[in-house]
Amino acid sequence: MTPRHQALIRLLGVQAAWTYERMSGIGVGHAAAPLLRELYRDRDPAQRRAGVARSAEYFNSHPYLAGVAVGAVVRAEADGVPGQAISRLRTALSGPLGALGDQLIWAGEVPLLMGLALAATPFIGWWAVVLVVLVHNTARIRLTLWGLDLGLREGLRVGAALEQSQLKQTAATVQRAASFAVGLGLPIAGTWLLGTTAPREWAPVAAAIVVGVTLMHSAGTRTRVTGLRYGLVLMVIALFAIGVMQ
Repeated sequence: MTPRHQALIRLLGVQAAWTYERMSGIGVGHAAAPLLRELYRDRDPAQRRAGVARSAEYFNSHPYLAGVAVGAVVRAEADGVPGQAISRLRTALSGPLGALGDQLIWAGEVPLLMGLALAATPFIGWWAVVLVVLVHNTARIRLTLWGLDLGLREGLRVGAALEQSQLKQTAATVQRAASFAVGLGLPIAGTWLLGTTAPREWAPVAAAIVVGVTLMHSAGTRTRVTGLRYGLVLMVIALFAIGVMQ
């Protein structure tokens, strides 16, 4: 197994080493260790120890994007960047990675998948939950690996690379999609749980989906409609669709 894959596996459990004093710093250092061990294999052991110590300093970000910091720190170590500059890089990445990860995952992808599971459960049963778990973990692995590779490639330039990436736009789009999914899924699941007749026609559901996707991509609603208002509007549309189908 390559050091890169070892780092990826360790990043999946980065929160297992969470502490109050260093937050996720020890977990991030543990993930960086295989890469640093390979980097300093033929160098002074004191340099390797110093690099490992820096990688385990205080760090707090979204766990799914911690790989960005791991990769950037290891690349900076490989480029011979002074230790103080590497520590400043970690500090600078902490806040943005935390905010971006929260927007993308906790306020976007997770409620999106939950809404889709709610909407799909009456039709495919508990397989919807299994599919959501598989999709979420697959997306998590891909995002973590993407972040690790981005950091390893860019080093100190990783901040600018993040700005130029599609991650922010993706986070905004996923949040809007989440509002639509939850707005559609709640009344469908509610109708199913209340034991009423299952929907007989797909046309109203399809219409609600078309309306929701159109609004989600409409330039006019991106700045004037908040996620809460958007979700409430789509919930009304979904409730109307359920009423028509009964």
